[in-house]
Amino acid sequence: MDKDALKALGTRVIEIERAALDALHARVDDTFARACDLFLGCRGRVVVTGMGKSGHIAGKIAATLASTGTPAFFVHPGEASHGDLGMITREDVVLAISSSGETHEVVTILPLIKRLGVPLVSMTGKPESTMARMADVHLDISVAQEACPLNLAPTASTTVTLVLGDALAVALLEARGFTQEDFARSHPGGALGRRLLLKVADLMHTGDDVPSVTAETPLAEALLEVTRKRMGMTVITGTDEQVVGIFTDGDLRRVLEAGTDIHAVPVRRVMTEGGRRIASSALAAEAVHRMEEHAITSLLVEDEEGRICGVVHLHDLLRAGAA
Repeated sequence: MDKDALKALGTRVIEIERAALDALHARVDDTFARACDLFLGCRGRVVVTGMGKSGHIAGKIAATLASTGTPAFFVHPGEASHGDLGMITREDVVLAISSSGETHEVVTILPLIKRLGVPLVSMTGKPESTMARMADVHLDISVAQEACPLNLAPTASTTVTLVLGDALAVALLEARGFTQEDFARSHPGGALGRRLLLKVADLMHTGDDVPSVTAETPLAEALLEVTRKRMGMTVITGTDEQVVGIFTDGDLRRVLEAGTDIHAVPVRRVMTEGGRRIASSALAAEAVHRMEEHAITSLLVEDEEGRICGVVHLHDLLRAGAA
């Protein structure tokens, strides 16, 4: 085949699947809402099952539900008949998926599920199928045709199933009031989790790790403290040991440009008074934002009483993935 023919085949698949999704709109109706109510009322977990390609989609739907506030897991229907059915409790809801609605491995376990009194939601492409008739709620995933030219390989039907699963997950997410922080708790290893969970207190330097000199310290000695602690700055304290300012690499450049004798002046004369600050309870991502906004590389950190309790540096934030 030439390139144009291959492109035409690819476009045809997309058009068929797009049409299947367009048809799905009308099925997000009261039946969909009843399925959502069953899941919201579940005191256990949503157990998702399916065989073959439907099983792969079922696994993805279970993972999406679990990561968006609806506890869920996948059970292989073949394994369920050999002991794994014990993973399902009376507190659960089962979501069973099959395009034909007659998949033997799934149909075999449905009487046992019903005997437990577990609510059953089915997704099938055959409203008169065994699975559809046995379900408390049936969701229609039928398609006019598969994208496969033989109309055999699950293509459009699996796309419709996946999208309907996403629709359920997101509707439940909204209904539960699931937040960004909730999402981050279930994704602590991801970039979003780090940005939403890391606090300034988790990354700040405290105690002897914080570069610090008094206001009357000669500038030359203050520079030695900056070099020793390798943070590109030092905190300046007054007679009462309260922070009165900071001296940074930027201040040093201005001093050198002015030709100031670093051995002849106390650091208070060339420091930046006050210094920009952030609460220890603030998100690390907020610290990055403030540093970028003000073109600085460090912030003083305050505790709940407004006392300086540490310093956070941009390098620490970047290493932790807070940016």
